[in-house]
Amino acid sequence: MRELVEQSPKSVDDVLLRQGLRGADVDAIVRACEAAGVRYRFMPGLDMDRLYPGNHQGVMARLAAGPLVSLEDVLAAGLDAPLQVILVLDRVQDPGNVGALVRTLYALGGGGILVPKHEGARLGPGAAKASAGTLARLPLAKVTNLSQALDAAKEAGYTVIGAAGEEEAQNVHLAKPPFPLALVLGSEEEGIRPGIRKRCDALWRIPQARPIDSLNVAQAGAIMMGRMAAFLGMGEG
Repeated sequence: MRELVEQSPKSVDDVLLRQGLRGADVDAIVRACEAAGVRYRFMPGLDMDRLYPGNHQGVMARLAAGPLVSLEDVLAAGLDAPLQVILVLDRVQDPGNVGALVRTLYALGGGGILVPKHEGARLGPGAAKASAGTLARLPLAKVTNLSQALDAAKEAGYTVIGAAGEEEAQNVHLAKPPFPLALVLGSEEEGIRPGIRKRCDALWRIPQARPIDSLNVAQAGAIMMGRMAAFLGMGEG
């Protein structure tokens, strides 16, 4: 396990260790994860058995559904994409929502995805299934500091747009998308973090004809991305 983390950290989504497991080998795995920035956690043995009923010996690695690339690769891909949009997911935890967003982005011609290394959804089989295979076709980067990644996006020419719900935000249907664009989507529970909001050049909202608590983040993202594609007249003819 230590060798996998050291040699191919980008292929590892997270490492699971059985609670109570001790020893030099476990310490070495933990140090390797910390050095490589790979998520790890200790969990009850019964929970690990449910995930994998085989002989895991108290140590498991869950692999990412597709290859990870650098921040610079995602920014470059967004500039070259038919729809010059990258998705930035701020603590979106549900793999199904991530997969659905990636599927929409791919279908509309978007460029790539940025997710936080430590507070994002698992990018394993659940996300891959929801994406209908598109997770492996778009460049995706895990970044340690999402705020700094947005600063880099701005330096590369991107305008950062955040999805919000308050009335003060601009109506997405009336907005003129400033391409290239980085669309920030936050968690359904808390939205975009304050520090990330400060990096946004503008906030967009989806007007509602009937009152509901909120839209699913995958639904909201699809509406906004669809608006961007419609603005360019993509898909006509």
